[in-house]
Amino acid sequence: MPQLPVEGNSRMSLRIPTEEKVLLLRAVALKHTNLTDFVISSAMEAARSVIDQAERLRLSGRDSLLALDLLENPPAPNAKLMAAAKALPNLL
Repeated sequence: MPQLPVEGNSRMSLRIPTEEKVLLLRAVALKHTNLTDFVISSAMEAARSVIDQAERLRLSGRDSLLALDLLENPPAPNAKLMAAAKALPNLL
């Protein structure tokens, strides 16, 4: 997972068009919160969603059953797999 250096400063500045700020302020008023809390909450929710989508593999019911079947009944190794296994260093 990519890691980015975090600066010690906990302050962020954003430049947004007036129309977008007006929209944010309307949402803030409806949520009975302040702009900072609203933006942080929304950004954190979006960040968690992006990370979740990047780190998880969602399979259909059919694909889940196929994966389980392959784990329980793996195919015989082919020549390429055998050659790759033989090329591994012997760690024992």
